[in-house]
Amino acid sequence: MINEYLKSIKKRDPAAKSRLSILLTYPGIKALLFHRIAHFFCNAKMDLIARIISQFSRFLTGIEIHPKANIGKNFFIDHGMGVVIGETSEIGDNVTIYHSVTLGGISPSIKSDEQRNVKRHPTLQNNVVVGSGAQILGPVIIGTNAKIGANAVVTKNVPENAVMVGIPAKNINTLTKSDETFKPYGITEDDI
Repeated sequence: MINEYLKSIKKRDPAAKSRLSILLTYPGIKALLFHRIAHFFCNAKMDLIARIISQFSRFLTGIEIHPKANIGKNFFIDHGMGVVIGETSEIGDNVTIYHSVTLGGISPSIKSDEQRNVKRHPTLQNNVVVGSGAQILGPVIIGTNAKIGANAVVTKNVPENAVMVGIPAKNINTLTKSDETFKPYGITEDDI
């Protein structure tokens, strides 16, 4: 599993020179590893241990992933400082996010008991890319293959293959297999 994950990162990041350098120098890998351990303890109803592991990871990496967040395969945090992933976030396979991304909640009520068992954070489906500084807030769904631009603020559902930019985020283009007009840096025909 780790071998597949490292291959995936090397393919997606042109700065990745070797698997060893990825393991030693990418904070996102450490944060994800700690998250997997904390998530295990969370599922075993050992919440205090899970939160301690999560906070140690945050201290070590600058990346905060709540132990209850569900994260799929080949999740890549590139240049991850300042990333925050909330408690009810769900992340699909092959998702890439960059530094200072927030997958946060919107709490219309200050009564925590009302919010405790409610989905408050985003769902990112498979093959989503989220640019630096972007904020995805609330229980929105980001469709498969969507691209969220740097510093965009998303508070509504995003369709599949959309390219979202701005505050509030607007769809500037929906990518299709035959679309040759707009390709963000690093996206190949195979990624679309």
